[in-house]
Amino acid sequence: MKIAAVGDNCIDLYENLEKAFPGGNPVNVAVYFKRLGGEASYTGVVGDDEYGKFMIDAIRNKGVNVSNIKILPGETAITHVELVGGERILGDYEEGVMKDFKISDEDIEFFKAHDMVVSGLWGMIEEDLYKIKERGIPIAFDFANKLDSPIVEKTIYDVDYAFFSYDGGDDGFIREYIKKNYRKGPKLIIVTLGEKGSICYDGTRFVYEKAIPCEVVDAMGAGDSYIAGFLFGVLSGKEIKECMKMGTQNASTTIKYCGAW
Repeated sequence: MKIAAVGDNCIDLYENLEKAFPGGNPVNVAVYFKRLGGEASYTGVVGDDEYGKFMIDAIRNKGVNVSNIKILPGETAITHVELVGGERILGDYEEGVMKDFKISDEDIEFFKAHDMVVSGLWGMIEEDLYKIKERGIPIAFDFANKLDSPIVEKTIYDVDYAFFSYDGGDDGFIREYIKKNYRKGPKLIIVTLGEKGSICYDGTRFVYEKAIPCEVVDAMGAGDSYIAGFLFGVLSGKEIKECMKMGTQNASTTIKYCGAW
């Protein structure tokens, strides 16, 4: 099993702790997928600064293929983070060289050696997602909690596994939202509900999975861990309920330590 994680990366800078951690949605998914025993690559761009070198070295040290990372003159993206009682408070985001990221035809050829492409809302690939779809490569996409983002309507038609997060619980609104977007093409729509668990819709039924109670040290990367676990289950041929359990277990591991990984 092999995924190609594509898109954003950033340094999570915890200024109150005076610590910096590598991260970014697709980067995290790649690292967590590898942690579960799969293979992963990361395609993105970093600056030619110290943080860029730090990012590449950190990803490589986790066993993720970094051969398709590009280095551009400039600064690696940074997200300023404050940790308050286990909850991460996201501050300013400095985009750096990520603003110039765009996948190429050569990148898409690289993706063909993988079982799935994984990206997300800030991955900067929404304009070219259809090209990956045309190659017959399954696509997983994380829309985070941006249910009203125009990127949802732009990309949902090309996505096979659509992930969202929602803090309102398993209510009528989110179920109708899921059904509406399912009709646009995804095989599965999965919504994480934080401590309220997660739900998945396959076109005929909703499946619910409860969260695992545990002490939260840092919630950074919890959603990305869930995605990695779920997709590991999908590529292993597991049933939906088991995929959800794998995602939940993976997330419960991540929130027990500081930083995404």
